[in-house]
Amino acid sequence: MQSIRSKLVLWLIRNRHLLKFKLKKEVVDENFSVERFRQDVYKTTSKMKMPKGIHSESFIINQIQAEWIIPEHPLQGKVLLHIHGGGFISGSCNTHRTIVAKFTLGTQLKSLLFDYRLAPEHPFPAALDDCIEVYQWLLENGYKSSDIVIGGESAGGTLTLVLLLALKEKHIDLPRAAFSISPVTDLRCLADSFVYNAKNDIAPYGSWDIWTKYYIANNDPKLPLLSPLFGNYEDITPIHITVGTHEIHLDDCINVAQKAKEQGVDVILSKWPKMVHAFPLFSPLFPEAKKALTDICQFAVMQFDS
Repeated sequence: MQSIRSKLVLWLIRNRHLLKFKLKKEVVDENFSVERFRQDVYKTTSKMKMPKGIHSESFIINQIQAEWIIPEHPLQGKVLLHIHGGGFISGSCNTHRTIVAKFTLGTQLKSLLFDYRLAPEHPFPAALDDCIEVYQWLLENGYKSSDIVIGGESAGGTLTLVLLLALKEKHIDLPRAAFSISPVTDLRCLADSFVYNAKNDIAPYGSWDIWTKYYIANNDPKLPLLSPLFGNYEDITPIHITVGTHEIHLDDCINVAQKAKEQGVDVILSKWPKMVHAFPLFSPLFPEAKKALTDICQFAVMQFDS
């Protein structure tokens, strides 16, 4: 049964337009301003504070801005490579360090966050190329692939899956495991859940079409390194996928999990009734988010015991 607290919090998020004294919900169309959206995201996230016992250290990886998010007593020699979300058009160390800190606190893993290039200025494959470069940097700086877990949410969840496929394609040692929260796995956005969950989810209406097109640009959206649903998952390491049943990405997550499982991958598909896009990031605001975040963190840490 859905908790009362989650009903309240999710109602407020779905109807956030009312708090701005607007009668209609936001619609993303050809008039959408990427720059204004980025400013709004930064304005909102800049108010968030790092939890106690966590600190950050900024540095540069081959011209890529990066940041270590570090707990007081990290698991020695192990690392979480976190790929932030933001619809392929927004997000950075500045906007996501407090989010990653939740995973750092839950896993006690030293976590690496970085600013991959964003669309529309930098469409596919720029973001993926940056993910590969940062992963290789870890390998070149003392971390074994078996000491790395990768993960991300939303667009970062998609990039997590395509990073696995890209590393396999390039014959680069795969990480120990991966978690993907609310990924879009077919960037054509044709799954039925984009229709039947449009009013249930919290994503601005139309955003899935406009934002993904910025990233796809002139490429074929069925390329596996764009849409991981079309990838080959044979010999891929364990994957934990989290999705809410009120998400537009629900069918995408179900479909990619089924495909990977059929190809021999150890897959956990965690479906949460009436939860919305990337809901674990709302932890600890309501019980479902807190429990889902805990499950993901436990999955990550348990990989190092196997």
